[in-house]
Amino acid sequence: MSLFPRFGRFVFVVMLILIAAPLGFRCAAEEKKADAAADTLVLSNGDTLHGKLVEETGGTVTFHCDPLGDVKIAWDKIKELHAGGSFAVLNSQMKKRDKKAAEGLPAGAIDVANGAVSVRPANQGTTPAPIPVKDAQVIVSKAELDKQVLHEPGFFTGWNGAATAGATLVSATQNQYSVSGSIGLVRVVPTVEWLDSRNRTSADFSGSYGKITEPAFTSGGVFTPASVTKSSISHFDAERDEYFLPRFFVLGQTAFDHNFGQDLNLQQIYGGGVGWTALKTPKQEADLKATMQYEKQGFISGASSGNQNLIGSTFAANYLLKLKLVTLTQELQFVPAYNNERAYSAQETDTFAFPAYKSLGFAVGTMDSYLNDPPSTEPPTRRNSFQFTMGLTYAFESKY
Repeated sequence: MSLFPRFGRFVFVVMLILIAAPLGFRCAAEEKKADAAADTLVLSNGDTLHGKLVEETGGTVTFHCDPLGDVKIAWDKIKELHAGGSFAVLNSQMKKRDKKAAEGLPAGAIDVANGAVSVRPANQGTTPAPIPVKDAQVIVSKAELDKQVLHEPGFFTGWNGAATAGATLVSATQNQYSVSGSIGLVRVVPTVEWLDSRNRTSADFSGSYGKITEPAFTSGGVFTPASVTKSSISHFDAERDEYFLPRFFVLGQTAFDHNFGQDLNLQQIYGGGVGWTALKTPKQEADLKATMQYEKQGFISGASSGNQNLIGSTFAANYLLKLKLVTLTQELQFVPAYNNERAYSAQETDTFAFPAYKSLGFAVGTMDSYLNDPPSTEPPTRRNSFQFTMGLTYAFESKY
């Protein structure tokens, strides 16, 4: 047998080895380089995670690694953290969190060791003093910071809120049905809580409608015709707030109300004023507001003497409480009229929302309204109207 085929195969194998070896070395080098580029988190027990720092808020670090996904770890469980890329640190001692203050924050790689956070600016300028871990309230990527500071969400993004729907049906001697629903949306810009608010837009609608039908009947030779009792209550309002200080804002608002039980066909309000956020924590928020406004009331009875054009105010208090098992929303309003002291009104709304599964939940609520000066009707119109609702709730969460 000739030696040439064997020699040819030998040369072919050697050439493969010479070609493949550099590729193998290069792949190994690239893998090593990729590992070196990963952020590193060292736990207090010595375990080490490799991945990417996502953010830190309120003392909890979110770290992503492929095997575990996003992991949330408290500062007291972390010994060291080293993250490349570009991050900014918001110190809890910062008095202002506005656009100017945020733009002036140094950004760069992050090193956490010995209970302090250090930022290494990418431009190799003056390195800022380390920040104690307990004061590092927020660590966020420069890209996210710029998005929140320099941009506004589109009209259909950035909204939070909930929609609720309920119904009742009774078929017996009397036939009865009622439906109710509500939707409340609010958008605060920036959409994160760790920056001062620039503006806030809110819109709310609630309504209920029902009928009770009694058939005609004859008793003792006396004929009683069929009767229908109707209930119809609806409310819509919208408001825009512009902040000129972290807790003070100017506002413009409009509101529309209809209440069949109070003979109110339509009440329209257009006004503007000022507001103050008296309380703001991760769990609670309370606003106090006062406006000057034009108010027009039209009544179902059609009596022109009852229709009114009023100049007045709205004094309001809004309260929000977020707990793990329930969210309470409360609103109180007093609406005086200065050109007719009898034509004042008041309203209280309370809603308790209970989360159930993901975005679904259950809500109960009350609406108590008082209209002091309705027109004279037969039978007499009650000044007070109370409404209780319950139903299933779907929560909307901002995707911005």
